[in-house]
Amino acid sequence: MFSIAEYSFVISASSVQEIRSTDSLGGNVVDLDRPVLQKVRHLVERDSRSYYVVSGYEHFHLPLSRPTSVLILRAVPVAVLVDRIEEMAEMRILLGLPRSFCGEERVWYRGLTVLGRKVVPVADPRGFLTAEELQRLEEENPGLLQTASHPVGASRHERERM
Repeated sequence: MFSIAEYSFVISASSVQEIRSTDSLGGNVVDLDRPVLQKVRHLVERDSRSYYVVSGYEHFHLPLSRPTSVLILRAVPVAVLVDRIEEMAEMRILLGLPRSFCGEERVWYRGLTVLGRKVVPVADPRGFLTAEELQRLEEENPGLLQTASHPVGASRHERERM
């Protein structure tokens, strides 16, 4: 269970490769030359793989927050900035989304679950960046996802000269 602003979310532990402090990412962060999505401005590199960094509060259209952790996801090239990790909990039930969820949240969530006395949305790891969004990012920043470590803040042109 993680939170952004005052809102709680759940994501399957099997969908998460690693949880890191934002402070520990340091030199592994690369600025995108052409950030085509408001929620994605950086790339992070971990273990020779690159991940687009998605701002959790911008993705879920929440108030500005101060993320302290990043969830590096397993099956998609996505790392999600979150405010905090609340707890590890066993999800016993996954309920389908009610029909009132009729917009982009149908992509964001796999369903709802009950933890303690709270009903919490279950994030779909593939919902943070859709196939279309990934394609747009790659078209505007060609080959960046496949590159290996580059200095923080270096533009693609500066990296090509290195």
